[in-house]
Amino acid sequence: MKIGITCYPTYGGSGVVATELGLALAKLGHEVHFVSYEIPRRLNRFVENVFFHEVEMSTYPLFDNPLYTLALTSKMIEVIEYENLDLMHVHYAIPHAVSAYLAKQVIRKVNKNIKFITTLHGTDITLVGLEPSFMPLVKFSIEESDGVTAVSRFLKEKTLTNYNIQKDIEVIYNFIDTEVYKPQESTAFRNHIAPNG
Repeated sequence: MKIGITCYPTYGGSGVVATELGLALAKLGHEVHFVSYEIPRRLNRFVENVFFHEVEMSTYPLFDNPLYTLALTSKMIEVIEYENLDLMHVHYAIPHAVSAYLAKQVIRKVNKNIKFITTLHGTDITLVGLEPSFMPLVKFSIEESDGVTAVSRFLKEKTLTNYNIQKDIEVIYNFIDTEVYKPQESTAFRNHIAPNG
């Protein structure tokens, strides 16, 4: 499968989870295309089947602020068409789900159907999304997503309640790779950090 993933590239939870998910999908043989304004911090080595597409921000004197949402939409359209993606998975409702919705509508006009999944991570629902200027867009983009996941039951309930959402939201908890992160057999590090227990 060819999967596009959009996330914030920072060390925050949504960027970390999205990147680790993409790396795991690539390891299973899927082709993964990250679309963001910077390479995600966790994407710090070459991985076969993983590609990065930078959202280029242009400046124009008329606009006081860069138009990231629209630039992201255009890059999504470009990658969907050029790479022939099967699915877009966006992490964080605003602006990523809004951009994915717009990209889907544009792509539909050229007879390509793409599905997009939105994963809700936290402050996109409990803080930023509750801003009156964003609330209708957050609600709309969640309802228009082909699938919605949340990283906790609490977040699912907040989304259903705060936005009066009727759409099914599947809870997929944040995860950890227990093959990488496991208790050390040696106590040397612990004894060094906490010599008195």
